[in-house]
Amino acid sequence: MNFTHLHVHTEYSLLDGSNKIKECILRVKELGMDSVAITDHGVMFGVIDFYRAAKAEGIRPILGCEVYVAPNSRYDREIGNNDDRYYHLVLLAENNMGYNNLMKIVSKGFTEGYYYKPRIDMEVLEQYHEGIIALSACLAGEVQKYLNRGFYEEGKKAALKYERVFGKGSFFLELQDHGLPEQRRVNMELLRLSQDTGIELVATNDVHYTYAEDEKPHDILLCLQTGKKLSDENRMRYEGGQYYVKSPEEMAELFPYALQALENTQKIAERCDVEIEFGVTKLPKYDVPEGYTSWEYLNKLCFEGLERCYPNHTSELEEQLSYELSIIQKMGYVDYFLIVWDFIKYAKDHGIAVGPGRGSAAGSIVSYTLGITTIDPMKYSLLFERFLNPERVSMPDIDVDFCFERRQEVIDYVVEKYGKDRVVQIVTFGTLAARGVIRDVGRVMDLSYQLCDQTAKQIPQELNITIDRALKVNPELRKNYEENGEIHELIDMAKRLEGLPRHTSMHAAGVVISQKSVDEYVPLSRGSDGSITTQFTMTTLEELGLLKMDFLGLRTLTVIQNAVNMVKETKGLSIDIDKIDYDDKQVLASIGTGKCEGIFQLESAGMKNFMKELKPKSLEDIIAGISLYRPGPMDFIPQYIKGKDYPETITYDCEELRSILEPTYGCIVYQEQVMQIVQKLAGYTLGRADLVRRAMSKKKASVMEQERKNFVYGNEAEGVPGCISRGISEKTANKIFDDMTDFAKYAFNKSHAAAYAVVSYQTAWLKYYYPVEFMAALMTSVIDNPSKVAEYILNCKSMGIAILPPDINVGYAGFSVSEKGIHYGLSAIKSIGRSVIEAIVAERKENGFYTSLKDFISRLSNKEVNKRTIENFIKAGALDCLEGTRKQKMLIYVQIMDEAARDKKNSLTGQLSLFDFVDEEVKASMEIQMPKVGEFDQSELLLFEKEVLGVYLSGHPLEECEERWRKAISHTSADFMLDEELGTTKVRDGEKAIIGGIISEKSVKLTKTSKQMAYLTIEDLLGTVEVIVFPRDYEQNAAGLEQDAKVFVQGRVSCEDDKPSRLICEKIIPFDQEKKELWIQFADKETFQKLEVRMLNSLKAYEGDVPVVAYLAKEKQWKKYPPNRNISLTDPLITALKEQFGEQNIKIRTLKALG
Repeated sequence: MNFTHLHVHTEYSLLDGSNKIKECILRVKELGMDSVAITDHGVMFGVIDFYRAAKAEGIRPILGCEVYVAPNSRYDREIGNNDDRYYHLVLLAENNMGYNNLMKIVSKGFTEGYYYKPRIDMEVLEQYHEGIIALSACLAGEVQKYLNRGFYEEGKKAALKYERVFGKGSFFLELQDHGLPEQRRVNMELLRLSQDTGIELVATNDVHYTYAEDEKPHDILLCLQTGKKLSDENRMRYEGGQYYVKSPEEMAELFPYALQALENTQKIAERCDVEIEFGVTKLPKYDVPEGYTSWEYLNKLCFEGLERCYPNHTSELEEQLSYELSIIQKMGYVDYFLIVWDFIKYAKDHGIAVGPGRGSAAGSIVSYTLGITTIDPMKYSLLFERFLNPERVSMPDIDVDFCFERRQEVIDYVVEKYGKDRVVQIVTFGTLAARGVIRDVGRVMDLSYQLCDQTAKQIPQELNITIDRALKVNPELRKNYEENGEIHELIDMAKRLEGLPRHTSMHAAGVVISQKSVDEYVPLSRGSDGSITTQFTMTTLEELGLLKMDFLGLRTLTVIQNAVNMVKETKGLSIDIDKIDYDDKQVLASIGTGKCEGIFQLESAGMKNFMKELKPKSLEDIIAGISLYRPGPMDFIPQYIKGKDYPETITYDCEELRSILEPTYGCIVYQEQVMQIVQKLAGYTLGRADLVRRAMSKKKASVMEQERKNFVYGNEAEGVPGCISRGISEKTANKIFDDMTDFAKYAFNKSHAAAYAVVSYQTAWLKYYYPVEFMAALMTSVIDNPSKVAEYILNCKSMGIAILPPDINVGYAGFSVSEKGIHYGLSAIKSIGRSVIEAIVAERKENGFYTSLKDFISRLSNKEVNKRTIENFIKAGALDCLEGTRKQKMLIYVQIMDEAARDKKNSLTGQLSLFDFVDEEVKASMEIQMPKVGEFDQSELLLFEKEVLGVYLSGHPLEECEERWRKAISHTSADFMLDEELGTTKVRDGEKAIIGGIISEKSVKLTKTSKQMAYLTIEDLLGTVEVIVFPRDYEQNAAGLEQDAKVFVQGRVSCEDDKPSRLICEKIIPFDQEKKELWIQFADKETFQKLEVRMLNSLKAYEGDVPVVAYLAKEKQWKKYPPNRNISLTDPLITALKEQFGEQNIKIRTLKALG
């Protein structure tokens, strides 16, 4: 008997299906079936992966979707209870027309009908029914819902409605049996309905997981979706364990009464034949000026750019440009370059900062002459073939960095130019990765946090690590897995769910631009912010031949532009940042000091140390530094620095390597160097050399073995001379190939590093020559991140730059510069909106500075400035420029505001007051006077600043005890923060650490056993650390854990993936508590043994909390007595001990708070 599964949910029914596509296809093949469908809930996320996997195994892929149909119009909202919001319906693409229509239908669900679910309606189905076969779905289908409720006639009416839409023979009634009584009842009614209407039946299994034994991991997945635990009674379940890929025989056993329904599945499968086209580009056309073709216009722009960029260019440069253009034309990417040139030109014409380039595009003279990049590829030996390889056709990839604040303007321009329906953002999927899935599964299984955390941390932090690989490489994890039943089950469950997509999000920068409406090529979805995205990921879109662009927002470009603008405003100097001297020895020396806070790519703790060691002498050194400071290449840093500092130690395996490796002191650092070595030594073309580089980086063993032979001995048939024919010995050639293979795994794209090094240098140049303006721009860029602002404030203080409170008379939204220093940005004050700041600045520009609190309040309307606004301005110090202390202003501002409101009201109604008739002297005496109350004390001022600004500005509560704090701690909060480049923290998991600071936040929780524990936020001079205090320690220390208390905390570091590290508390000591010990010295062991009992008897009467230590001078040994022997230090005790044992033998030692 023939049977095909036509109702199958894969991993892309997010957190509802655990049926992995590849496993599903292999299982179908194993069970002897030749076809299978994909019908995920409302989406087509997985159809391309499914299509490719099925084709690879010789299985016919049937592409479909289980859609949600609105009862009336897809535009309706608020329809009854949850059950009535939508019906299920399975749609299968019969042919390419059907596939295109299916994409349209699924897209409409998101773009027009989204309400809880992506819904369509009968109007959409009528418009796009052609080429589609429909099944009535599960119990949630419209027909089945009516039948289940006993409304047979309504069910019949619904079935005939669908048959009318899809046509006779293209709509089927769907039988399912998962052991549910309702299904058996409905199946009998479906048989009757089929006989009454002539609509044929199909039998399906509502597949949600691959194997029968996957029932439990799938149940765990449902708990992840709903936020429940396995132990929860009232939760969503798929009862009965029948939702797996069943064999034809199992299906025949279920439906002995409807064998034709099983046969019909195969008949439908044989009707379905969709062919998807890969690798054919579908690039949009660029509208060129009249009289030009795209090709002619691109040539014109490039050769004009050549004159501009290289005024005295050689014929070789012209040849290189013509060569690149010919490759671009041959590959069909002429319009692509014009599109990129156009939107970059738009950005530059509108004052939007654009980065110097990114990725391999910087290796192209075409990119440079068009102004797409601003790095000279010839100067830095960047290779075009690394970008576009004539021997490997692939889509060009030009990623562009724009000003962080104005990136959207460029995207809006592109949308306007090419059409809203042709420019769409790209979806990405978050997955259940190895460490995360263990934590998630453990939470659902209600296992202890500690067990889950320890198990997750035994998974190595490697790229693309899997649980299986972790079990092989970590013996401790393997041992726990084999010996601990809980861990064994946890890992088994996690392995079944590992790698499943868990949610969608929008690609940070990716945008697709197409020839026609995007839904002609791909189905559309909706992002969490409501914006429309593709349902296929970036790589899938490229395979389908669609043009993908990355519009990246780079905060540093905004910093550079704002700093340059500030320099113009404050000093009247115009700076062209692209024309600065990139070989300025003073700037390079400043980088070499390691004081790189705020310098792009160089400000992490590790990178600062590296720069200090490296002491860059040129931009080339910074390019290399950025390339080397990554996991893997870091191993080569000592060799690089040694070569730089001691050039005489550098050796080359053959002289031909010198020119290639000299800039990097004999090390292979870049992918481009691998290509140059293969080209220069063995005579490869650069295109072929790029293929070798790719094979090396991907570790393709069979390709590598062949290429080794070609490299060493040559390959006449393929036009490769080889090293031996060029006078390089076999042994040397093999060694060079081995070295290249080692380095190629880690080698970096030099074009990308060079582009970023330029931005690094620009920020360093601005910081060196215009530090005040640069730091103001830098802090403006992180104004919403108080801990980062606090870090930069500390940096400013070390640079001798004063940080002043916000100021309504000189300040702006961002940080601003005056002769005195940097004024805090007004927009950083809580509850102060942009419109308020704009009104304050506009009024100031028009009518001059504000002269008093009354003048400020009366010049701005109530709409702009209310009581909360004024209070926050006072607390932040923004009104310090006006007469009176902050305390005085806090006491009278309400009175002044009430008076101003009365005056405004009177002037509107035309009423006069007594005030209008008196002279100026009397008026002055009637003004609200400042009360004689002085100022708040320093601690209150600081708390107010912290409250409204998020940082301490005029000081810090720890300043008075900073020296003591530094002596007592082993780590600062900065060590717990995430290194943006490496994705890790400076502290390591399990490491012992002592931190100190103020308890700025405290949250008390109850454990399962109803004991109290706490989460503390400890704030020091640099930022904050989260501290976890478990019940035992909380009980002992609860009294001292009040908010704003200053404490030292000793504990164990707990690291998590992609998050700041935390500290598990083991001990808490208040700042003001000094730890003392009483030491009693004895000449030797013998003396001690004679006198010990007498000593202990002397101490008995003085119980307390000071530990006692006996010291043996001759043996240099000491004995610390247990806490039950602790004493209270009193004068009578000390006097008595000195008399008994000698004054010189009694010592009271004061220790660090945490010794």
